[in-house]
Amino acid sequence: MRVRLLKAAVWAAALIPGLRFAQRWFLGDRFGVNPIEELLLWSGLSTLVMLFAALAVTPLRRLTGWNDLQKVRRLVGLWAFAYAVVHVGIYLVLDQGLAWSFILEDVTERPFIISGTAAFLCLLPLALTSTRGWIRRLGRNWVRLHWLVYPASGFALLHYVWKQKADFQGPILAGLVLAVLLGLRVWWRGREKAARRAPRREAVPRAG
Repeated sequence: MRVRLLKAAVWAAALIPGLRFAQRWFLGDRFGVNPIEELLLWSGLSTLVMLFAALAVTPLRRLTGWNDLQKVRRLVGLWAFAYAVVHVGIYLVLDQGLAWSFILEDVTERPFIISGTAAFLCLLPLALTSTRGWIRRLGRNWVRLHWLVYPASGFALLHYVWKQKADFQGPILAGLVLAVLLGLRVWWRGREKAARRAPRREAVPRAG
């Protein structure tokens, strides 16, 4: 029951950006004078927030001891991918009009598009292998594959940083959040390695 309530809370929270979009589209200014740019920013930030939320699950679980959080990490990650698909779709259809020659030029020459493409390509196999069947088939390799979430987060942050031309407050905040999320993992891994080495050092007899 607790896990179901937690999953329902994740669904409700993940739908907030979409509901906010619907509110602005139907009741507001329809994203101002440059709606495509605003839509790209909205969907990109939604993706980044959900991606960081997925990365935050494990640190929150370890800090709080609430192990049920681990059971919604995959769901949060799928929401991040869903918003990434919306972001890419807006770029391909609304921004570029499916003009593949221009899209190919962007993907090969513009750094912020290259980093965004790399982030999406990292997320794609994670989404495709998120089913229970794939988890069983891949076994331990599933865990290794899902390390792609780390480069995906880095590329997504670069995409955001390089896209911004004047206001860097958002990218700086995003960079700090990612640094904390990854820094905690590095710190914990270092402590675990030190703890594993400690018994071996104690087992070595001292000379004399």
